[in-house]
Amino acid sequence: MKKNFDKCLAMLLKHEGGFVDHPKDPGGMTNLGVTKAVYDKWIGRESTEEEMRGLTQDDVAPIYKKNYWDKCRCDDLPSGADWSVFDWAVNSGTGRAAKAIQKIVGAKQDGAIGPKTLQLIANEDPEFLVEKNWSDFKLYELVRGENAKRISRADDERNRRRFWFIRR
Repeated sequence: MKKNFDKCLAMLLKHEGGFVDHPKDPGGMTNLGVTKAVYDKWIGRESTEEEMRGLTQDDVAPIYKKNYWDKCRCDDLPSGADWSVFDWAVNSGTGRAAKAIQKIVGAKQDGAIGPKTLQLIANEDPEFLVEKNWSDFKLYELVRGENAKRISRADDERNRRRFWFIRR
């Protein structure tokens, strides 16, 4: 829903955390979930470590809005489904998030949410969409081994699922 971006972004950033620069992380310097490479592309030049450390929610909000929220047409999704698709898009890519919701509603899985997918989504119960998207997301992450530490922590799993339902 159009009014949900700010609240969904705030929930997302609770999980993304602050500045990290772990030598084994292929993403390199990251703050608020935004890698240095993504931020450099956004600002059109190479950023400094100081700039990366100083990123704020206001700095990264337009990146999340354009690259994930808008790309997955979250303004056009029911409340709850918008959050679940957005969260999936940020963590696993917009194409995967779109294909996941398309699979749930029986749309062609082309990785782009368009008018046909939106119509099929509108015909579904939002609670079903959230529940099914959540279970598919969890399975995807387990199979892929992505974020295994996060998924294995029961508190985080319960909280993320609860947040998806709160957004309904």
